[in-house]
Amino acid sequence: MQWLWIVMGILGGISLIVWIGLRIKSPQLPAYAGIVPNQLELITIPAGLPAPVERYYQAVAVNGKLPVVYSAVFTGHGKLRFMGIAFPGRARFTHEAGYGYRHYLDISFWGLPMMKVNERFLDDEARLELPFGVVEGEPKINQAACLGLWAESFVFPSLFLTDTRVHWEEVDDSTAELYVPCPDGEEKFTVKFDPETDLMTYAEVMRYRDAVDEAKIPWRIGGLGWREMSGVLVPSPMTAEWDDEGSPWLVLELEELALNPDVEMYIRASGP
Repeated sequence: MQWLWIVMGILGGISLIVWIGLRIKSPQLPAYAGIVPNQLELITIPAGLPAPVERYYQAVAVNGKLPVVYSAVFTGHGKLRFMGIAFPGRARFTHEAGYGYRHYLDISFWGLPMMKVNERFLDDEARLELPFGVVEGEPKINQAACLGLWAESFVFPSLFLTDTRVHWEEVDDSTAELYVPCPDGEEKFTVKFDPETDLMTYAEVMRYRDAVDEAKIPWRIGGLGWREMSGVLVPSPMTAEWDDEGSPWLVLELEELALNPDVEMYIRASGP
């Protein structure tokens, strides 16, 4: 039976190594190096919004005003699930507000990056550069990417007031529908608000997960907490979750938010 104890000891050692490696936090990405304006244009909350939406904006606005956003770069670290395992990860999202984005994400083990993803949604076309190949020219992925664009815009929610292509409709005292444009037509998010804090609980939409999916799946973005960044309360840690998975595949704590930098070249680059 000595061999059994040896095997158990080896397996126990491997399990400990994996357990520790998955709990070492990814290093922070370098600070965004682009030029960021010193001052931002501010707007007040307009009249006539649905009641739960108006309360939400009153809750996230600082001193009753919100920054007008044309572009944004936000960076953070957290957990990303891959092959059923939650790895330490980090991410940088670059947005032309309401029109396109670029994502850089990586996951690490023992603090060392081990898988990198570059993906973008520009000119209504998505391109995913993944470790196992490139995905592009897929209409269902374009739809999914467009919805990701709008979901991430809750980091700078004044866009839902300033973009004339977007509108809100009230459902009940704690629910509203957010209508946004996408390549195949208007899409609808159902947004739930906390009745005590008036902050967003989650925004849910029907979204394709893969290019070969026959049907859309409920997908939602939410916040486990809120913090003030660049003159607005933002969801952080922020979560993203498929309804059939039971838990978020992404939990991201925001560390940096740059509003209205020049991203014309940066959004078409690769890497952090």
